[in-house]
Amino acid sequence: MLDMTGSGNETASHLKQNGRLTVMFCAFEGDPRILRLYGEGRVVREDDPLWADYRVKFPTNNVGVRQIFHLQVSRVQTSCGFGVPLMKLEAQRELLPNWAAKRGKQAIDDYQKEKNSHSIDGLAAPGLAGD
Repeated sequence: MLDMTGSGNETASHLKQNGRLTVMFCAFEGDPRILRLYGEGRVVREDDPLWADYRVKFPTNNVGVRQIFHLQVSRVQTSCGFGVPLMKLEAQRELLPNWAAKRGKQAIDDYQKEKNSHSIDGLAAPGLAGD
């Protein structure tokens, strides 16, 4: 999963703490369904030897890429999704990619070091907290 620069870095920090990762997909149209993928995850950043292998699987025209999450799935669970609301996607917002492109790579790297080095509960984020 490609992770973009944002105001926090919770997933990476918690992966560093215990390695667990859950991804949940919800059907917002059609039949109500929820799919959860459980497993062990890891953070892959630019200095990781696996970066080049994983990065080519995603669009390359975005400056705001922070890291990639790799999930080794160990359990899959589905549920009814009866409580999931019906919603319609109108469009993707271009605000984040435009914000990152306007700043450029060095400014994004600086932002990540300043704003993304720790989770909101103080856990260090891999590759950003001086480790």
